[in-house]
Amino acid sequence: MDTTCPAVMARSSLLRSLPLALAAGVAWGIITAPIEPSAASAASALLESVKQNPELARQLCRQFKALNAEGQSATSKASIARVAESQGLSPMDAEVLATYVIGLHCPDVR
Repeated sequence: MDTTCPAVMARSSLLRSLPLALAAGVAWGIITAPIEPSAASAASALLESVKQNPELARQLCRQFKALNAEGQSATSKASIARVAESQGLSPMDAEVLATYVIGLHCPDVR
């Protein structure tokens, strides 16, 4: 193999610098960690709760539509805070729940 070829030299240089690039990426947070299994299962449980309790979904849709009628977004911080409080959820879980409900049961809500 001819190591004087520019393409070979460039590839060789890239391979030598790869560990440094990976280390720099980790230091700067560029390389992301996979989603925690518990977070994925929590989101799945929220989706399942909506599927198993369609009355809850209808109730939330009515609330979201009432907010829309008042000119408010169903996904506003205030709306999500109300869902969190009424359902005993964290704000993040309430946002996931609202997104599922809107997507599955009331896509006309904004």
